[in-house]
Amino acid sequence: MSLADTFRRLIRNTGPISLAQFMGESNAQYYSRRDPLGRPTETGGGDFVTAPEISQMFGELIGLWLADIWIRAGGIEPVHYVELGPGRGTLAKDALRSAKQYGLVPHVHFVETSPALTVIQRSTVPDAIWHSDLSTVPLTGPVLIVGNEFLDALPVRQLVRTTDGWRERMVGLADDAFGFVAGMQPMDAAVPAPMRNAEPGTILETCPAAAAILYEIAGRLAGQGGAALLIDYGHNDMRAGSTLQAVRAHQKVDPLATPGEADLTALVDFATLARIAQSRDAVHMGTVTQGDWLRAMGIEVRAEQLAQKAPQYRDELMAAKERLIAPDQMGELFKVMGLGAPGWPEGAGFAPE
Repeated sequence: MSLADTFRRLIRNTGPISLAQFMGESNAQYYSRRDPLGRPTETGGGDFVTAPEISQMFGELIGLWLADIWIRAGGIEPVHYVELGPGRGTLAKDALRSAKQYGLVPHVHFVETSPALTVIQRSTVPDAIWHSDLSTVPLTGPVLIVGNEFLDALPVRQLVRTTDGWRERMVGLADDAFGFVAGMQPMDAAVPAPMRNAEPGTILETCPAAAAILYEIAGRLAGQGGAALLIDYGHNDMRAGSTLQAVRAHQKVDPLATPGEADLTALVDFATLARIAQSRDAVHMGTVTQGDWLRAMGIEVRAEQLAQKAPQYRDELMAAKERLIAPDQMGELFKVMGLGAPGWPEGAGFAPE
């Protein structure tokens, strides 16, 4: 039985289900069965491409950032590289190669739940240790945590303002088609006071799963030392409206149409996550655009160096650089959040000019 049929039977028997349940179970099945990464090809290809797959420069600069802050913090050993949702392991491979040049050779930990991606990661970074969540990562020694396009795939919860007040936005059925419906339970108490009298139809979106993970990351940093880079597409202020979307074969599709067959994501609310991190005494270094951060880290110089070594690839290298930093591509929509342990130095790329 397909996941869509399972959802239909559940909704018919018990009523509408939460969007968080729909998104969570859909993505769990989607990632468990495939490698979704890759450019489109004549035979299909992947569903989307992430920054590490676009250019080695992305991972290299992350590795330099980690090595720099670790060295300035005293080069404490043992030290752990922890990546959340490491994809094919490409980012880790590039970052660790770059960091090794400066003496940073950490223990490597991957937080991954996809059997399909784990197989690929084992061939890319065979010395890694795999975990289903952060709870089994060692509690001693500083942690250098990286998450690229991880938070956006976590299930979101949506509230909608109806004429009768705020309700949870649920997924129901109209004939056999999935659609959004308002739940029956009043949810006004869960809405910030300034928004309670918003116009009917207003939607508020939150991500409890991302909040829980940031709470744990911040606690690890405060307790063990270390730093974190979280990179995703999102915004730096609270906004109304749904940001749920689905991608399949590099095209946006209806997020409710084929559960388990498309990548469901939502914009990350970095402002809320920063407050959560600070509540556990982690230092919020800042949240900046990916373009600004990569430029500050020297991507333009690095691209020129690579082009001089391999002039036959100059056009490809420059196109990749532009895709990562140009405002109309990934440069503005994607943000980079830096977090640190109390007493650790500020990370490069976040200090005010």
